[in-house]
Amino acid sequence: MSSDAMGPEVPPIQLLDASGVLQENDRTTEFLPVIEALSDEMLQRFHRDMVLTRRFDDEAGNLQRQGQLALWVPSHGQEGAQVGSAHASRPQDHIFPSYREHAVGLVRGIDPVDVIRLLRGTTHGGWDPVEKQNFHLYTLVIGSQTLHATGYAMGITIDGEYATGDPERDQAVVTYFGDGATSQGDVNEAMVFAASFQTPELFFLQNNQWAISVPVSTQSRTPLVRRGEGFGIPSTQIDGNDVLASYAVTLRDLDAARAGDGPRFIEALTYRIGAHTTSDDPTKYRTHAETQSWIARDPITRFEAFLRSRGEGDAFFLEVEAEALDLAEDVRKRTLALERPPVELMFDHVYSEAHPRIDEQKEWLKNYEASFGDSL
Repeated sequence: MSSDAMGPEVPPIQLLDASGVLQENDRTTEFLPVIEALSDEMLQRFHRDMVLTRRFDDEAGNLQRQGQLALWVPSHGQEGAQVGSAHASRPQDHIFPSYREHAVGLVRGIDPVDVIRLLRGTTHGGWDPVEKQNFHLYTLVIGSQTLHATGYAMGITIDGEYATGDPERDQAVVTYFGDGATSQGDVNEAMVFAASFQTPELFFLQNNQWAISVPVSTQSRTPLVRRGEGFGIPSTQIDGNDVLASYAVTLRDLDAARAGDGPRFIEALTYRIGAHTTSDDPTKYRTHAETQSWIARDPITRFEAFLRSRGEGDAFFLEVEAEALDLAEDVRKRTLALERPPVELMFDHVYSEAHPRIDEQKEWLKNYEASFGDSL
């Protein structure tokens, strides 16, 4: 429903329909050359990344149910929006996720067990963003990552690391958030500063229709794509279950941001097939019929149909399924082997440099534990 602020609503950008047929019309014309330029290997990777993410997601949910994790945040159904947008970014771009971007993390090189460690409670962060292609840490405080992203993007403008014309140097920032986060002050404040300072930034909204048990129809009386427009940010609504639409529109918007044309906003219409988290029961607030209607638009099924129409055979899909099973087995094995971190780890990285108060507290705890002798 991308539109002018007071103009008529129009359908979201869709390149693949629910049956996997490529759409050729006046709204897709600008994006078709981008899709045609994709190699067979890249198209295969889109599929592989979506399938691997879903299998990892399923396995992590099983591990939580078996008491191995304190919590799990499912991403089932949102793989298309994440994989397409992640592949549209460049290695020098900085990604600020919320807590459900498992596919984006895998594309950027995150070890899936690092996500497990975070939700198991054995690490405060999980990974070093610099080592993982600038994929920053998960943020559980709803919407706060958008402020972090805008602040970083303002720094890029100050440092002049964009609009130089050098594709290896020009940077952009992508921040992911959900429909519920659009009701948070942080998100709106981030867009105020992004618009004011014309940051090289993309706000990527995954509208999965439910903010825990609150439907998007209650959260907003107008399409959420208009939130970006309200701040003067060019905004586009896409079919978020269409990995090609996610890739093509994100590629266009990030190129514009890096070129100095200011921030962009994408609303990806998708659906959270599973629970908000494993502490949630979605059957209490949504209907089976609604969920089934979105399962019929599944991003993986849709893309498999597209690949098969191009001549991809069973061998490739069987290979990916085997790889996904291997990933799940490896994740389970390494999760069960995780050990408790040393207690003193809690004192590390509180400050960027050594601090006498922290050293004092660390020494106090050491002596306190020693006072119990061997009883601990």
